[in-house]
Amino acid sequence: MSTLLIKGGTVVSATGRTAADVLVDGERIVAVLQPGSTLLGHDLAAGVDTVIDATGKYVIPGGIDAHTHMELPFGGTNASDTFESGTIAAAWGGTTSIIDFAVQKYGEAVETGLAAWHDKAGGNCAVDYGFHQIIGGVDEQSLKAMETLVDEGISSYKLFMAYPGVFYSDDAQILKAMQKAAELGLMTMMHAENGPAIDVLAEQLYESGRTAPYYHGIARAWQMEEEATHRAIMLADLTDAPLYVVHVSAKQAVAQLAAARDRGKNVFGETCPQYLYLSLEEQLGAGGKDGFEGAKWVCSTPLRSREEGHQDAMWQGLRTNDLQMVSTDHCPFCMKGQKDLGKGDFRAIPNGIGSIEHRMDLLYQGVVTGELTLERWVELTSTTPARMFGLYGTKGVIAPGADADIVVYDPAGHTSIGVEKTHHMNMDHSAWEGYEIDGHVDVVISRGSVLVAGGEFHGRAGHGRFLKRGLTQYLT
Repeated sequence: MSTLLIKGGTVVSATGRTAADVLVDGERIVAVLQPGSTLLGHDLAAGVDTVIDATGKYVIPGGIDAHTHMELPFGGTNASDTFESGTIAAAWGGTTSIIDFAVQKYGEAVETGLAAWHDKAGGNCAVDYGFHQIIGGVDEQSLKAMETLVDEGISSYKLFMAYPGVFYSDDAQILKAMQKAAELGLMTMMHAENGPAIDVLAEQLYESGRTAPYYHGIARAWQMEEEATHRAIMLADLTDAPLYVVHVSAKQAVAQLAAARDRGKNVFGETCPQYLYLSLEEQLGAGGKDGFEGAKWVCSTPLRSREEGHQDAMWQGLRTNDLQMVSTDHCPFCMKGQKDLGKGDFRAIPNGIGSIEHRMDLLYQGVVTGELTLERWVELTSTTPARMFGLYGTKGVIAPGADADIVVYDPAGHTSIGVEKTHHMNMDHSAWEGYEIDGHVDVVISRGSVLVAGGEFHGRAGHGRFLKRGLTQYLT
């Protein structure tokens, strides 16, 4: 077991910052010491295997991306990142744990889908990983199978109000699943969009000749997100099931979440970097309303209109805790051979954006511009994900006994994002091409092992372990 000392840095938590040195023994943090402390000896640095100088830098808990889709089958193809390539990219960006989604397809047993995801991920991840369970077909068999999830270390499951014929659950199915979840203590994660109505709008647009990526955003109107969010909240209220709404993009949906939370309900929401920075007009409409360049940014929920103020509302929701987390919904596809399947029909464009490498940086830029505090940055990207999904204490904090998942972040550094610059995801383009970040991930440590340092990757596929999660630690 090797020892490691991070000295001279400022340790930042969700509740404050302090000058401190961090001592790691093996895979765990064993001490957080005042600078110059002689509690463990007069020259601690001389007695450890590795010393990392963090002078002038922030020392933060490793990022936790609680919403990723590696190798996800979608739209006749598969997400282009494998668990190996995706978790290596995560490590480069300061994310040391992911929670991916095991998929139960309609007509398939939940256990079969979960086993398939263990096979995909096992021995291939560079960082630690856990699973949520997608329930793609709510019936008596899958409801019974939900009873085994907690023992498997899976304390959350996901339903879809969108994608009829693929993952869609109707209100009766959602009600039954939420009743079971309330009984078991499972967190219900919800893709909240009115899928049947969206399909009608999408078909009407296509039939009228409006087939470009821009119209993906028009078909998936904010009203469809607000309505479904409200419906999910009401069903959760009826069943007393905790509810976590994924990838919130519309300001009206945030208002629904805020209203429920003001009533004391266990209702939570995440947003993603794309909904903070990108827009219907600039990205989905790239090259004009008839151009295809916007296919790079086709995801669901869609990018929203900047003119309508959705991006500002997302930042505000993060400040007020009406939104609790920022995940990526990382689901990358290449333009060539994947996104271009939808040329001439936006409905056939695979839905997804690749962001796992850039989440920590993009949110830090929000600190630089005054949208967030430094502490809130850590809370949104690490501490709350750990609490929300049953990992806190082991993950999400720099404290004795926690896993030594640590990032040394340089506020005086700089990161240029782009395919020829900072890009380790398996994609032929970057959704973030040209973005400049006033900060830099310098060192990334996972369970005491240095994965990234000196601009080089020192990790390996297979280092990451499966995370058996407990029940949520975030309920009111």
